[in-house]
Parts: sequence; structure tokens; C-alpha cells
Amino acid sequence: MKARQLLWIPFLLLLLSVTIPVLAAEGDPPTTDEAAEPATSPTPSYTEFLNAVRAKRVRSVIFTGQNIQGTYTNGGDFSLMGPPSDPQLPALLDTYNVQTSYRSETRGDYLNYLPLVIVIGLGIAFFLIARARSGAQQPAENLSRPSGRPSSTVRVIEPGKVPVTFADVAGHDEVKEDLFELVDFLKYPDKYKAMGARIPKGVLLFGPPGTGKTLLARAVAGEAHVPFIHFSASQFVEVYVGVGAARVRDLFAVARKHAPCIIFIDELDAVGRHRGSSMSGNDEREQTLNQLLVEMDGFEMSDGIIVMAATNRPDILDKALLRPGRFDRQITVDVPDLRGRKAILAVHARGKVFKENVNLDLVAQRTPGLTGADLANVLNEAALLAVRARLESIDMTVIDEAIDRVIAGGPAKHGRLITPAEKTRIAVHEAGHALAARFQPNPDPVHRVTIIPRGRAGGYTMTTPDEEQMLYTRSQLMNRLVMLLAGRAAEELLLGEASTGAQNDLERAYDLTRQMVSRFGMSPNIGPVGLPAEPGGFDRGYSEELAALVDREARKLLNDAAERARRLLEAHRAHLERVSQALIERETLDGKELDQILSQDLPASAAAPSVS
Repeated sequence: MKARQLLWIPFLLLLLSVTIPVLAAEGDPPTTDEAAEPATSPTPSYTEFLNAVRAKRVRSVIFTGQNIQGTYTNGGDFSLMGPPSDPQLPALLDTYNVQTSYRSETRGDYLNYLPLVIVIGLGIAFFLIARARSGAQQPAENLSRPSGRPSSTVRVIEPGKVPVTFADVAGHDEVKEDLFELVDFLKYPDKYKAMGARIPKGVLLFGPPGTGKTLLARAVAGEAHVPFIHFSASQFVEVYVGVGAARVRDLFAVARKHAPCIIFIDELDAVGRHRGSSMSGNDEREQTLNQLLVEMDGFEMSDGIIVMAATNRPDILDKALLRPGRFDRQITVDVPDLRGRKAILAVHARGKVFKENVNLDLVAQRTPGLTGADLANVLNEAALLAVRARLESIDMTVIDEAIDRVIAGGPAKHGRLITPAEKTRIAVHEAGHALAARFQPNPDPVHRVTIIPRGRAGGYTMTTPDEEQMLYTRSQLMNRLVMLLAGRAAEELLLGEASTGAQNDLERAYDLTRQMVSRFGMSPNIGPVGLPAEPGGFDRGYSEELAALVDREARKLLNDAAERARRLLEAHRAHLERVSQALIERETLDGKELDQILSQDLPASAAAPSVS
């Protein structure tokens, strides 16, 4: 029932609540005595009624509660309201031979309950209207929907309306080459069928957030000029049992009508997790996953339908999803390398005005680890900052500020009130990080050290590697641990005790040590083991003894790195004091300024030996 069809119910009930009492009161006589009327009046007063009885002009009366209805001897009828109590009346009527009868007061009982009935009816009516408007009946409609009828949640983007092509995607040349085969099949399927080749039914794109997985899927649809059906996996799962499976059937029914086409399911892990891994026993999610498995490789062939999906967590997906015949091809969309970042910056630089001294290659070198979305945000922030500063074009100054905003998580808080003691402590902390990065073997160049608060950080030290790496040795990871713990060690060395400012450093260091021990096999006491990061089900796959040993080894690595940081800073205490004082005075030091401070001559007593 539609909401507009239900609107008449409360109005009808309100009308009844007004009209019924009025109609019921129309036959009631007045309760006050009126002027003397003829004895045959249809509404006599109680006194006139008694006089008529004594004059033998009343033949019969009927009592209904306090109402009295009667008949005169001449055939006329009358009605009146009697007094609450008159013990003399029955005897008087009996004396003058008036026929007397009694009737139950049914109409009065009904009217007593009428307000309650009206209130309940109004509540039910408004509940039905609210339920219809909020779409609470949608699951039942989904279950009863005829097969093949489109679901309201399925969005089909027609060919030519996808404005994205491979030209708009940069930094993923190998991925585009892999996906171009899908485009070629959708355009020219006959040559593949003639060769006996079968195109992959499903393509899974996985990688960190912001790397361009959804953009790549849209680019495939834009290049192939086929319908693009976008669906989020979270739309499948509902609290109503069977709704998710019904929506999966609807999705593929719509896709078969638009074949050849592309189905893109975003955030697949919302429905594709390992079956049996949930302690809540959500049968609805597992039923939805089972229906998805059947649709992708069931008895019904889905020629011309390619299912693409994206996820950040491929390790938690059910194995049945990843077998051949379902998601045949799994493509990693990773964080771009230096060449990829240059290409991405070139794409997002279109339409922006830059000064001649802007070097996007240098920007790419300063942004290792940033995704395509981060790089787009960097250039957009730079453009906003240039407009705010009323510049005619974007220069390197605003680009550097934009990089700092994206990496550190917010603008610089120049107006934040910091006590001199806090400023000194932050300067010592960041100087410790900078010296650990500078004096360790094979160091990464320090790009900037600042004590200006930004985001949740009181200051930060930024290093820029000369070249990017995919693999790291144990010594390189230990150097990173030393740098993380050097800020806390510097506070203890110069100020006597550490502060809460090292919280994030400790969290990152502990996470790194656990990975070194449990996943990278870098603990001599445990050996080459690779424990699951997030085991599924109730069995995590290793014993309590091994878990305790992992904890002990992780703490040992942390203690060793903290001791190395302490010895390094003690050996370079004069440099630590000098850099800390420079940060207090200038607040920010770039790499060249730091090198100049460290290259100044020190007293002979302060000469620092090499610390490994």
C-alpha cells in the first residue's frame, strides 16, 4: 500500500471522532427545565412528565439508563432525561397502571470506548504511513519480485556515458595492458571464440585504498563502450534473511539483459569473507556469498558478462571466490613508483597554472608511498593555497606546503599556544629523529625537520629515499626502528625523562617488530616462520607458546633498537644540542640547513666516534 493511499485513514478517523458524538447527541433531550408546554410535547420536562402520569395521559414508558422514552394515550411519543435517582417513580407508574420496561444502554457503552478506538486507529495509520515511506516493506517486495524485474538498487550506466578511458589513468601501465585484453574481447569476441579462447569471467583488483581500482574499472567500460553496472557489496547484506541472495539474482538478471556488459562490485570483502569466520553466525551474508558463487559459475552461462571487483583485503576473501571459473584473474593495483607518480602528477596537472620553476619530477621524488588519490589531493591543495595567497600561479612553496598537509594530516598550527618547555622538548625529540636518520649506515636524506604542530603531530622529520625499494633487509628495518625510537631517547638524554610525544613512534615500532618476528622470519630464536596476519575462524593456526615467544622476541628487538639509539645520540650529543637549538630558533630546517649545522666544527672534546 502506497503512502499516499494511506493518508485518508487518519482523516477518516478524525471525521468519525467528530460526527459520531454529534449524531449520538441529537436524540438527547435537554437536561434543564423549560417553560410549560402542552402535555403532548415530544420533549416534556420531568415535572411535566410526572403531571402527565398523574393525569393518566401516559400509556407506557421504556427506561434506557437515565433516558425515558414513552407513549401518550393519544398515540404520541415523547423522550426525556430523568433524574439520577427517584425512588418514588416506580411506585407512581404502578399506581396509574403505566406499562414499564427496561432496555440495556448499549449505545452509551460503545461511545465510552470510541475515543480509545480512535487513538489506536490513528497510531496504526501513522505507523503504516511511516513504514511505507521509509521503505521498510522493500525486503518483502524484493522477495516477491518477479524474476528478471530490475532492482531499484542496480544502476546501469549506458555505453558512451562513462567519461573515463585509459588515457585518464596513469601510473599503472602494466595493469592497463592486462585489462586491455578484456576491452578487446568485449569489442571483438568472435576472434577469441574462433581460437577457442575463453575470456576470464572475473577480474579482481586489489591494493591499498586510493590506488585507482574503481577508476580502472570505469576506464575498461569507457574503452569498450558497453554498459557498466556498478554495485557496492555492502548493498547485498541486510538483516532480512534472503534479501542479499535476491539482490544478487536481480543484479545478474539485469546484466544478462544488457550483455555484453561489465559488472563492478566495489569493496567485495563486505560479502566475500571466509565462510565460517564470523562469530555472530550471520547466515544472511553466507547465503549472499553462495548465491554470488552460483551466479558466477552456475548452470546458466553468462556469455558477455565480465565481473570486476575491488577490495583492499584479498587475504580474507573466501577461497571459492578466487578459484578459476570465478575470479580467474587477480591484478595488484599497488602504490605507484617514481615513474608512476610522475605520470599521475602530469594527468592531474592538466588545467592548472604553474610557475616555470615548478618541477613535477622533484615533487614525485618527495612523495614516496603516496597513492594516486593522495597525489591528486596534493595538486588540488596547492591550487587552493595559491588562490588563498592571491598568487597568479602555483609555485614550489605552495606545493611543499600541500605535501606537508597531505603527509602530516593537516595545516600548520602556527597559532597554537605552546609553552617554552614544550617547544624545547619537541625540538629535542625531532632533532633525535634527524640525527638517527643522518648518522646511521646507508641513511635516507633528511628533507625537512620542523617543530610546527600539524594534524595530531607536534612536529615531524621527513626523509626522502634516493631510490625506492620493494625488499628490505633486517639491518635496514633495524635502522628504521632506531630512527623511530631516537626521539624518545633524545628526550631522556637531554631532558632526563621521556614524554607522551613518543606514542605514535612506539606504536609504529612495535608493529614493525612484530612483523619482523612473525611474518618476515627475522628472529634467530624463532626462525623462518610466517604467521597469518588475521587468521580466519576460531583456530589462529599456532600455539600459545609461539605467541608468547613472538611477544618476547618483539620486545627484545625494541630494547636492542632503543639501546642503539641511545648510544648513537650519546656519541653525537653536541650535534643533538646544536640541532635542537636551531629548531627552537627557526622552527623548520630543510636538508641543506641541517647539513650545514652538522658540518660545522665541533670542539675536540665533542668529536663523535662512529656508532653502528
